[in-house]
Amino acid sequence: MGKDELLAIHTQELRRGTVTLATLASLEQPRYGYALLEHLAAEGIAVEGNTLYPLLRRLEKQGLLTSEWNTDESRPRKFYRLTSEGRSILRSLTREWHSLSHAIKTLSRG
Repeated sequence: MGKDELLAIHTQELRRGTVTLATLASLEQPRYGYALLEHLAAEGIAVEGNTLYPLLRRLEKQGLLTSEWNTDESRPRKFYRLTSEGRSILRSLTREWHSLSHAIKTLSRG
């Protein structure tokens, strides 16, 4: 296995763990699925629809998100937003992310 292939595998693993946090952080304001995909990509987190949509359903089932259909426009769109529990989990995950980030910075200087 070459260096590029190894790097791709490990980069994917690293990113996989951040998609939930990035998704929750992006839903501080309501967004529909495709707009969320575009927002994440614009912020440097490329996620495919076949990854994001199951994640949204799982987070909704866990009570972290709620969704509603907007039928005011020509195409109905399902909007997602954080619940109060989702906001609480987002705060906790963000604290954990900062703690881990600090630890990695410390380790990589060492």
